[in-house]
This record gives sequence, C-alpha cells and structure tokens, in this order.
Amino acid sequence: MQIVYHIGSNCTDQDRLLKSVLKNAESFAKQGVKVPGPGKYRRLIRETIQRLDGNSPPDDTREILLDAILDDEKCNRLVMSHAQFICIHSRVFENGIFFEQTDFKLKSLEALFPEDELEIFIALRNPATFIPALYKESKLPNFATFMNDINPMHVHWSDLIQRIRMILPNARLTVWCNEDTPLIWAQLIRELAGVDPLTRITGGFDLLSTIMTTEGMKKFVAYLKANPPQTEQQKRRIIAAFLERYAIPEEVEDEIDLPGWTDETVAQLTQAYESDLERIEDMEGVNFIAP
Repeated sequence: MQIVYHIGSNCTDQDRLLKSVLKNAESFAKQGVKVPGPGKYRRLIRETIQRLDGNSPPDDTREILLDAILDDEKCNRLVMSHAQFICIHSRVFENGIFFEQTDFKLKSLEALFPEDELEIFIALRNPATFIPALYKESKLPNFATFMNDINPMHVHWSDLIQRIRMILPNARLTVWCNEDTPLIWAQLIRELAGVDPLTRITGGFDLLSTIMTTEGMKKFVAYLKANPPQTEQQKRRIIAAFLERYAIPEEVEDEIDLPGWTDETVAQLTQAYESDLERIEDMEGVNFIAP
C-alpha cells in the first residue's frame, strides 16, 4: 500500500489543502485512494509514536492502525495530512536545531508502516515570513527564547530536505513553495491522490477564492469559460495575471514585525531562500513542484 503523509510545514496552508482533497474523497475512493478525515489518524498516530518512544512496534500495530483509520475498508493509497506532524510551532527551533524531531518522527512513521511505500509531502516557506508567522503562533514570551540561538540567516530548508532524504531514502519526497500554491493548487490535489494529471477534480480554485476579490473571481471564471486554457502552464499564467490585478492585499501581503528586523533583513532572507530553493531543485530523489 502507498502511505502518503503531508507533513506541513507549519504555517503554510492551514489545512486548506486537506479540505480540498477531502472534497474529492468519494471520487478518489473509486480509484482505490482513501482520504479519511483527520480525526481518524492525527491523534492516533501521534499517541502511538509517543507510546513507542523509539522502540519497535508490536507486529500487529500496522493492521490495528489501518483498521481504525480505514474502518476495515481496503485501498491502494492512503492519504493523510498534518501540518504539525513533526512538532508544534513553539518547538520548530527547539534545542537550536531546525525541526529537531524530524528524525524521530519519520523513523517512527516508517516503523509503523514497514510493509508500505511511504510518500512525504512538504511545503516550504520563505523564512522572512515563515519565522514571524511561527513566532506569532508559538505564544512564546520573547523572540530569543523562540529561536534558541539560531541565526535566522542560517535557516535552510535544503538542510531539512537532505535530512528527510537520509532518514527515508526509499520514500518519495514531494516539495513545493507555499508562495506558489495559488498557481499549483489543482496539481497538488492530484499529486497527493496519485491520480492522472487530467483527472477532473473539485476544489482546484479553493485557495484562489480566499485571496482574490469576489469581482476578480467572477471575472476569472468567466474568462476561463470563454477562453479555456490549452495547457496547465497557460492556466497558471492566467491565474497570475488575475491575482496581480484582483488579489486581496491583506491576504497576500505578510506583516513582518520582529525586533531588529529591517527591510534589508527581509531582502537578505528572501535572497538566501531563493538560492536555497535552487539547491533543493537539484537534489536527487526530490519531486519539486514549481509553477
């Protein structure tokens, strides 16, 4: 069986992607793809991993978990999602290591499903906006405590992706940028489900409708009906053009208010992020989804 886990990252799509995938649960099930609600597995898997505490699970653990998650139904591909699977917001920089718990959590996940093909999906986000968003959600008393002596300029997603590849060398790893999600939303839904790129889906514009004005969405839909795009790339160019004109500013612009951070800080972090993405795109074994 293929076990698919979308592990976030924290402060990316706020479960919107899972909700869009769930809209297609019935049609995907006909193709052997099950998308259970998060209540079926998030707490169950988290508590199972905690109880095992790194020890090997009993032989019947996999079957018990799958029976509970799938209600004894069968499938070829199981899709799950939990943006805080690795850790909660306040622990991302715990002990001065970016996502320190990655090794433990992913090794534990592999131990729970030893017979299956694991696929990991993760969205990345510009540290210039990722760190402020995390800090706000962490509720920690001060920024220094939150960062645990990590220099924001040393936060590299490529390090994390390389660690995931080392921890799960046989797992398929799919990566994308949170900033690109309005353009690739429909592809993400299909990739998670593992269905054909031409499969009809519901919810392909779910994210777009939350960041574009009502007027803009009406004109966008009307334009697509009158001028059906012939390729995915053409559709993405249309989306980008409408976003440029009709995006809701407060939905696409991040407010950055951290002690000591200046416009130069944001620019440096952004430049470093873009260079980091180039390294990730070149990594062997990484399925990098770009517009």
